[in-house]
Amino acid sequence: MKIDEHIEALDAAGRALADAATEAGTDAEVATCPGWRVRDLLRHTTMVHRWATAFVAEGHTSYHPDGGEPDLDGEELLAHFREGHALLVAALRAAPDTLECWTFLPAPSPLAFWARRQAHETTVHRADAESALPSGLPGPVDPVVAVDGIDELLRAFHARDRSRVRTPEPKTLRVRATDTGDVWTVRLSQDAPHTERNATGPADCELSGAADRLYLTLWNRLPDGAVTVTGDASLARLWREKSGITWS
Repeated sequence: MKIDEHIEALDAAGRALADAATEAGTDAEVATCPGWRVRDLLRHTTMVHRWATAFVAEGHTSYHPDGGEPDLDGEELLAHFREGHALLVAALRAAPDTLECWTFLPAPSPLAFWARRQAHETTVHRADAESALPSGLPGPVDPVVAVDGIDELLRAFHARDRSRVRTPEPKTLRVRATDTGDVWTVRLSQDAPHTERNATGPADCELSGAADRLYLTLWNRLPDGAVTVTGDASLARLWREKSGITWS
């Protein structure tokens, strides 16, 4: 995906998140985040949006802490969320290609990093907001966005030493998007996972399904059974138990 496509995805996801939160109400439980209500989701996401905006708009070249979650609720919180989301989208659209600022994952440029990271931050949290609706299930994600997000999660987030997805002996987990044809091979060991695109060879376990179901499953936003698991199911359980990305 190109930078402008990431920004468009961020824009659409933020609007959909706000719409779902409005419909559900800020006291509704977020099914995908046990212990959270919609107000917690909105407070967290707007904090992240405003934190990201500061790097893009102010060009901080070293880490700066976030400003904390707002002590707001109801319509005031929803308005605060919408404002912060709009500020982030505007900052990314106005930023030059030569932007220099702090980042925390590999990317072609700082602008490319922040556009991509916030597109997926917001898309995943859009799914969280939708899980608070009566259906209890997140809606679909565009396959192009989903494939890009799987790539970010497997080849960037879990390539870091911070990944807790480890196995005592070498194992191979394959992720196959049946609608787009994209395939990822995740090599697990006592070290951080190493992921290759379109690699061949045997796998101990395979997760297969539509790209958007895989994306939300890998982010632990869908229940067991949302995708097909073949082979050693313990690797699928390992992913669910150990792959969570935390804010701190």
